[in-house]
Formats: sequence, structure tokens, C-alpha cells
Amino acid sequence: MGLVLQWIKKCGGAQAMEQNSIAKSKLIYDVIDGSHGFYVCPLASICRSRMNIPFRIGNANGDCTLETEFLDKAAQRNMLSLKGHRSVGGIRVSLYNAVTVEEAQKLAEFMINFMKEHLV
Repeated sequence: MGLVLQWIKKCGGAQAMEQNSIAKSKLIYDVIDGSHGFYVCPLASICRSRMNIPFRIGNANGDCTLETEFLDKAAQRNMLSLKGHRSVGGIRVSLYNAVTVEEAQKLAEFMINFMKEHLV
């Protein structure tokens, strides 16, 4: 625990962690909300987590082919552990403190490009 607290202090403390958390989740939710239904988050805005962001691809029930392709292409870019819970499916982005804003930005850019490829 001491090493984690030292790392948090080195990174600017709890306030910086909160600011980063807000920035990271905003990047991903903005892509989802601006996708016109290509990405669908099943949670009402007021209930959304900054830490774990679940969504489906293609429609509210998810398109299995699109989600599998998304996960495969993400893995090729070393974006791992995005598969949703086995009982729910879909995609789940975990934005824990060690995930940087830059990494969240790369994922957001990937999501935008993936959507553009499939909305031709």
C-alpha cells in the first residue's frame, strides 16, 4: 500500500487522480455518446462510472461480429482486457489510476476509426 500511495503523491495526489479520471472517462463517453448509436452504453448518464465503462457495438444488444472484430483489432494494438463480463458480454473499458490520459486518448481514437470503417 505504501508504494501505491507514494506513486499517487508523486503524480499529484488524490486531486490529480480525480482530474485524470474525469478526463479519461470523458474521452470514452464522448465517443460513445457521439456515435449516433454505433456504440451504446446501457447505463443512464447519471449512473455511469468513471472507472469501468461498459458498452455494446452496433446496437443495444451488440453485434457479435463487430464486437469480436473490435476486440481482435484492439489486441493487435496492445489494448487488452476489453472483453465484457461473461454474463453480460460486450466491451468493458477499465480506466484504473495506472491507465494514463494518453492511453485513454489512443483508445478513443481507435474507437473513432473503428466506427468510421464500419459506417461507410
